[in-house]
Amino acid sequence: MHRPNIRKHRGFTIIEFTIVTAMLSILAVIAIPNFLKRQALAAQGEAKGNLKAWFSAQRAYHEENGRYSENVHTVGFLPESGNRYAYYFGSALNCIIRNASGVTDSPNANCITVDRAEFPNNVLTPKVTPPSSPTYEGEGANPGMPGLGGCTTGIGCNISGLAAGNIDDEFRGIDSWWISTKDAQTITAACGNSETESVAGEPYNSFNDIDCD
Repeated sequence: MHRPNIRKHRGFTIIEFTIVTAMLSILAVIAIPNFLKRQALAAQGEAKGNLKAWFSAQRAYHEENGRYSENVHTVGFLPESGNRYAYYFGSALNCIIRNASGVTDSPNANCITVDRAEFPNNVLTPKVTPPSSPTYEGEGANPGMPGLGGCTTGIGCNISGLAAGNIDDEFRGIDSWWISTKDAQTITAACGNSETESVAGEPYNSFNDIDCD
């Protein structure tokens, strides 16, 4: 009499199920943080790309007019909608407001808020952490720091910009980037960046939201 192969049709034992579950848990612990970090790094690409575009627009404007301008319309800088970061370029900030209910523009705009139609839980103008104690080298008067005073108009001086964005959905720290039309010979980041020099036109990460909170 033929007997069926009972072992061939059996399911997982409790031990086997426990082992598989444990292995999946370990893989999740490894994979999820790496995935989230890659997402955050991709988000930082927005700030770096837009600040470089702003710098290029400033240099082109300077070639034609002999000065820089903090006005984003004047220099032709307007990031695409859906921006996670806010951008600041003047001392007394006058922002293009991208709220969930619509956009409020200004002909004298020198900053652009976070687009809350895309990121409704983020604040419009997150508090940026600028770099500290920059010393400069090169021609022209030193730039001021947007929102903190100094020479920012571009008339007779260099100019700088800041970007601030919440990329980890926590509010203990805000990812912050700085860029200038003049080389910074020495500069200090608040957290997450050990670089002590900043070349004109290269975004400098003054607070790294991936590693610092």
